[in-house]
Amino acid sequence: MKDLPLNALRVFAVIRGERGVRAAARLLGVSHSAVSRHLAELEAWLGVPLVRAGGGRRGLTFTPRGEALGDAVVAGLRAIEAAVEEVREDRSPRSVLVSTTPSVAVRWLLPRLPRFTRAYPAVELSVVVEQRVEDLEANGVDLAIRMGRGPWREAEVTALMDETLFPVASPSFLAAHGRLRRNDDLLHARLLHDREPNTAWDVWRRVHGPRALEVRRGPRFASSDMVLRAAAQGQGVALARARLVADDLASGVLVRPLADLSIELGTAYWLIRPPREPRTPAVAQVIAWLLREGLGEHPAA
Repeated sequence: MKDLPLNALRVFAVIRGERGVRAAARLLGVSHSAVSRHLAELEAWLGVPLVRAGGGRRGLTFTPRGEALGDAVVAGLRAIEAAVEEVREDRSPRSVLVSTTPSVAVRWLLPRLPRFTRAYPAVELSVVVEQRVEDLEANGVDLAIRMGRGPWREAEVTALMDETLFPVASPSFLAAHGRLRRNDDLLHARLLHDREPNTAWDVWRRVHGPRALEVRRGPRFASSDMVLRAAAQGQGVALARARLVADDLASGVLVRPLADLSIELGTAYWLIRPPREPRTPAVAQVIAWLLREGLGEHPAA
């Protein structure tokens, strides 16, 4: 190892990846002559040419030995880079990584994080957005919050909180299109759709009607957050999850035009833990805090 020209090999890996001396010099932030010097030194040390003169507009031409060595060095340095990043990402025992969906992160979890920080200042709680739960352990996730009922195979699953469904709209939309005093008034309203099946207008029609409600019309959005933002912009009537729309209702950005009607979804949010992952004291604190938040049990801010 002590005899390997590591600097020259690193430069040659960049030359191979960029397929040119000038491009490698720009990437490394050094002069063209410095890169050429490293290349010449490496060829002299090996005793074989690695590149051919010329190359024209297609860039540098490598000899067969140059291609083989370049590919091997690039692969080796990438493996080293991955190992270094893994070490750098190694977190302290007080660090907890929570994965959840975009809507839950933006509308439920993030507004509560200041309260968590005040209660547990020593815990480093980080949040990542991810729809899937298949590789929580591989991705270093300690805990996931998900909507729906799974299935989540070989995972530790705990019920977090229930949910209620009801229509919401902006005051400006209701002022322009009528107050929606009765459920039948939905027949003449522009419906906004969430692609999540448990919050589809068809669910509302089956429970409350009206039977003639045309649930195929109206724009569709990829997340609950997007459909609620569209409703706040006055684009139509959305079917909202109470947990995710609470702040908009409290501020008056959105209102409930049919306050006497709703659908109880039961347990709709779950805490999911990777299988066989040890529960550190910090993770246990986060779980206990989330369960209290799900029940609405927290000190006054």
